[in-house]
Amino acid sequence: MYKIIFILALLSGSITGKAGDSIRIRYGQHGELTYNVKKGTFNVYNDHRLVFSGIAAVVRANGDTLSSVDYATRSYRTAAVEDRFGKGVKHIVILQGKGRPVMTQVFYTYPGREYFLTAVSVSGGRLESNYMSPFDGAFSSLADDVNTLFVPFDNDTFISYDAKPLKDGLTNVSAEAGVVYDNKTRSGWVVGSVEHTVWKTGVRTSAGIGDLHGGGSDTANKVTAWGGYTEEAVNRDKIPHGSIRGRELRSPLIFVGCFGDWRAGLESYGQANRLQEPPYVFNWTKPTPVGWNSWGVLQDHITFDKVTKVTDFFADSLPGFRVGGTAFIDLDAFWDFMQGSDINGDHSKLKAFVDHCLAKGLQPGVYWAPFADFGYKGGGNNKAEGSDYTFKEMWTKVGDGYHDIDGGRSLDPTHPGTRKRITYVCSKLKAIGFKMIKIDFLGHGAAESTGFFDSTVRTGMEAYRKGMEYLIDQLGGQMLVYAAISPSLATGRYAHSRRIACDAFKTIKDTRYTLNAVTYGWWLTYVYNFVDADHVVLATQSEGENKARMLSSVITGTFFTGDDFSTHGPWSQHAKDWYKNPELLRIVGNGKAFEPVEGNTGNGPAAMFVRKIDGALYLAVFNYGQEPSTLIIDAARIGLLPGRVYTFTELLTGGQPAAESGAPMTLKDRMAIMFSSADAVLYKITL
Repeated sequence: MYKIIFILALLSGSITGKAGDSIRIRYGQHGELTYNVKKGTFNVYNDHRLVFSGIAAVVRANGDTLSSVDYATRSYRTAAVEDRFGKGVKHIVILQGKGRPVMTQVFYTYPGREYFLTAVSVSGGRLESNYMSPFDGAFSSLADDVNTLFVPFDNDTFISYDAKPLKDGLTNVSAEAGVVYDNKTRSGWVVGSVEHTVWKTGVRTSAGIGDLHGGGSDTANKVTAWGGYTEEAVNRDKIPHGSIRGRELRSPLIFVGCFGDWRAGLESYGQANRLQEPPYVFNWTKPTPVGWNSWGVLQDHITFDKVTKVTDFFADSLPGFRVGGTAFIDLDAFWDFMQGSDINGDHSKLKAFVDHCLAKGLQPGVYWAPFADFGYKGGGNNKAEGSDYTFKEMWTKVGDGYHDIDGGRSLDPTHPGTRKRITYVCSKLKAIGFKMIKIDFLGHGAAESTGFFDSTVRTGMEAYRKGMEYLIDQLGGQMLVYAAISPSLATGRYAHSRRIACDAFKTIKDTRYTLNAVTYGWWLTYVYNFVDADHVVLATQSEGENKARMLSSVITGTFFTGDDFSTHGPWSQHAKDWYKNPELLRIVGNGKAFEPVEGNTGNGPAAMFVRKIDGALYLAVFNYGQEPSTLIIDAARIGLLPGRVYTFTELLTGGQPAAESGAPMTLKDRMAIMFSSADAVLYKITL
């Protein structure tokens, strides 16, 4: 039988063979998966080095735990596939056993892709499950500076990424993706979900007791990736994951890759998510969005007079702050405080604001939270906009209560009242003429429930898909869609741009928090058209803090400001001096986040970030402390050739060496940068 299978696989473009009870499946240039037909487990090798061992598929269905190791018979076949990943091979293992549903393990491989995709399904009879893992086993030791990365599910509650040293006995559970890597050599692996419309996925890594750096038992280190993960502190759910039902149940599709540089691995993972779940929203082909948002300073003090003066400031005093000829002026929460602007009544002030922006060559934006009720403490008996349903009827049911977070109560995305409200509000905002919408508190729409209005919806992510698709349909392709608080990966289908972290304002502490998310989540730049560092507020902070906050936004990929430009202050002068800098705008025009130089900073940020653009290497360096500090630039570590002399310039004043802005300097191998306090510098290095 194996001989026939071997020939079929060769004909379909894979390099597959057998050795004893093992089926060999090659992927990419360096990877190999060996499936043990006798045991029902598989190993994964990279450059002939064992990385994962004894990996099984495990499913809990109808109260029973089913493992691929427990089945009596296994058969294997292949089929050619051609999909968004290219031409490849689907490897199929069918497992059968008396009294058990049929289990099927699938592996997708593609030439030139240094990863494979895998899923498990069970079929036969009436089945129900809220736990399906296609990847459960052990991983081998790494040496030196080994970290396991915690990846948040969303960007709410000021949650941070966390690179945890992989110590004896440590267990780390990460949302959607797991990463283990050696920061010194940068080698590592990525395991994570590339599907987010049914399951919330968790990845657990556990270090065994013993020597993690050689000499101990490699199989002591465990890894599990499974659909059905809920944990209140991470994905906000207070109840278990919903159960899917049917005659055939399927796990999320899991990405598995081993890389010489963990950063390249995460970028490949981000790109794979975009391929597997392409945008549902229309693709943004216009230049990188830049502009202003009212939440930075005005917040609930927003008035028509102030926002028109801000518009005038951008039109008259910052005409050079543009990418592609325009900028957005975005009204955040409390825009309804503008007299006469209530969405249910007279919205003449909103229309006047929109017309004023357009007349000045600027694009008007607005804000809305479609899945949250912030007035629920009033009892919920008031009718929702555009419907005869009360908010209380629309609340997401969770046991004997509801899902509350951030002062808002979740609305069931499948409820007709929620949908009527979305239709009503979107139609009004479109009619008024807005060109951008910031949608917020989207995680409220992903909450698990004891029962959605649409009984065919069984999980929070199914509800989220229904709600977000309906929202995007109602927006009708008229607006740039920007997501604020939201699930990190599941929102990729629905937004052009997404805030990479929670709210950030003006201090070096805000910059530090934001850049933690860039350090370990920069790869989201490949899931979205753009990721965003939130509104840049300069206010009256020191010049160094101002530069650091501004550059934190520039290196994230977009640039939205937030000062009150309706009045004059040091912030307005700094904006005039800095925001028209052509090099900053060139970086923003590129639209991609910088990648970190180091990845061993725990729940803090890296100090250096790099990005190659048009034949130059841009290097941003940050000092987050208020005390004097010296940082060392290592040419090889930032991607330059050792021994070669590079010419570079500093693009903003400040920092050391104390060269005048724009004056050329040289770098060979290593250089010290001295900071007197919180500050940042940006260098352009000629390659």
